[in-house]
Amino acid sequence: MSNDGVNAGRRRFLVAATSVVGAAGAVGAAVPFVGSWFPSAKAKAAGAPVKVNVSKIEPGQQMVAEWRGQPVFIVRRTEEILGNLTNLHDAVADPESQASVQPAYVDPQTRSIKPELLLLVGLCTHLGCSPSFRPEVAPADLGPEWVGGYFCPCHGSRYDLAGRVYKAQPAPLNLPVPPHMYESDDVIVIGVDQEQA
Repeated sequence: MSNDGVNAGRRRFLVAATSVVGAAGAVGAAVPFVGSWFPSAKAKAAGAPVKVNVSKIEPGQQMVAEWRGQPVFIVRRTEEILGNLTNLHDAVADPESQASVQPAYVDPQTRSIKPELLLLVGLCTHLGCSPSFRPEVAPADLGPEWVGGYFCPCHGSRYDLAGRVYKAQPAPLNLPVPPHMYESDDVIVIGVDQEQA
């Protein structure tokens, strides 16, 4: 009879010890699993907003920033460039940018918040090549009607200096405009929506 009391005590001890070890194992397995639900520092940095100082961009020139692993073209447009945009209305496929990827707060024709500064994701909407910045007027290889824009070397798509694709090109859409806002006259934050800032 006394052996039954000892065995019952051992049994309770073993059940309790096994339960504690099992619970610790479950917590140990759950912590990495739950941790995987949250983005890593690298992933956060890849999608994080990017601040760009545009004060040194000369009129008619471009700089390239990087946001989410993609090139973002930033162009300081001149009055001449802006004047040419209205002249190209009939030459581009989507002059009012109705089918384009762009924030609602940008002007549909200039495709910018401030007319003189243009921001575009620098990936062709055909197959994702990076178009070349070709601001010169009437170069020999692009023809006498060319008034500046982007030329994709992969399949020949052409865009104006608002990122609007010309008619009858391999690219189906205008170049995307990323969400952005002005922190000051010289600092643009790419990746933050102006309306939600």
